[in-house]
Amino acid sequence: MRDAQRPDLSTTFTVLLAGGRGSRLHELTSRECKPALPFAGPRRIVDFTLANAARSGLTRMIVATQYRPETLAHHLESRWASRFAGGSLRLREGTAVTGSPQGYGGTAAAVAANLAELQSEGVRELVVLAADHVYEMDYADMVAAHRASGASATVAVDTVPTDRASEFGVVRTSEGGRIESFLEKPAVVPADPAIPGRAQVSMGIYVFDLDWLASVLRIIPGATQDFGHDILPLAVALGEAHAYRVPGDNFYWRDVGTLDAYRLAQLEFQTGEAPCALPPRIAASEHEMKAATGELIQFAFRMQTGGIALHSPRLGGDLPGRWTMLDESVLLPGARVAPGVRLTRTIVAPGTSVPAGLVIGEDPDEDARWFRRTEEGTVLVTTPMLARRAADRGRLVAPFADSRMGRSA
Repeated sequence: MRDAQRPDLSTTFTVLLAGGRGSRLHELTSRECKPALPFAGPRRIVDFTLANAARSGLTRMIVATQYRPETLAHHLESRWASRFAGGSLRLREGTAVTGSPQGYGGTAAAVAANLAELQSEGVRELVVLAADHVYEMDYADMVAAHRASGASATVAVDTVPTDRASEFGVVRTSEGGRIESFLEKPAVVPADPAIPGRAQVSMGIYVFDLDWLASVLRIIPGATQDFGHDILPLAVALGEAHAYRVPGDNFYWRDVGTLDAYRLAQLEFQTGEAPCALPPRIAASEHEMKAATGELIQFAFRMQTGGIALHSPRLGGDLPGRWTMLDESVLLPGARVAPGVRLTRTIVAPGTSVPAGLVIGEDPDEDARWFRRTEEGTVLVTTPMLARRAADRGRLVAPFADSRMGRSA
């Protein structure tokens, strides 16, 4: 029997937007879409949103995929499809749905391209979710708030420091929660006297009355329809947009769309109690589990102090230079580090082996020469970067070795 306190979601459908590349993650997304990137061991970023949907009772979902969808599609079909009853987790790849090599032209265009399927399901409300954020949320509560507000569009909002707000859609609301203004990624973020030093931003989570959204999509022509640039500004102008704040003072939500944000969020789950519920550990192969947090099998034991982890080698543990140090650093699945390595604020990409004695993250100029280093100091290390470094250093060493051989002769 359905909980009387929970909204009836039988006429509610979900579209999960999972086609983004995540270009600010650079080489990490050269072969994977952003939602498929690993996070918190054996999990992927998309797992947080799927776990939220399953817990909330949103069991009918279209997943709109596009960039590099192969790994994501396999993950969803093998790990999540069984949790959505009767084939209700449906993958809709952009080029296949649109018949165009460009695929979906915008976030709202992904909904427009699948609108006929949604309308055939008798959908009343449409929940639109982003697949690339880390958080825990009950979407059923947001649907209930949407219905109570009488608005045609409801936007989930959170607050971030003002200096970060230009990365998001910035929202200003009335005391009653009606959205009075919406600016998509503004260059200058207007001050909000109600929350000094912070700004209210869209989380990329929406609830729409489907009939209203369908009518709006018809008057916004073209294949590049976008929620942030087109739909939400129109909803605000019509007085049809309402903001929803997740209840509680300790709500955790992270957009992990930059190397710095991705590394720091991973550390929040590594160095203490998880700041929000982790998606369940879905059965994985022995190989996947072994590689889930990077391989450190050549080490005898590990000590953790805050963000610093020290690893003692099985052989030569009495030699300080053989210890490995990871300082605020993240090893992604399949990554390996050898004894004597020192990593500071570093992300080691999947499958990358860091050779013995290498020091990364302590010399900004040296880091930037071989690896990708952000202005905030995060260093990304990949196999091709290490190969290029080894090849260049080999060319420098060869003439010196030849000259020594010549003198010996």
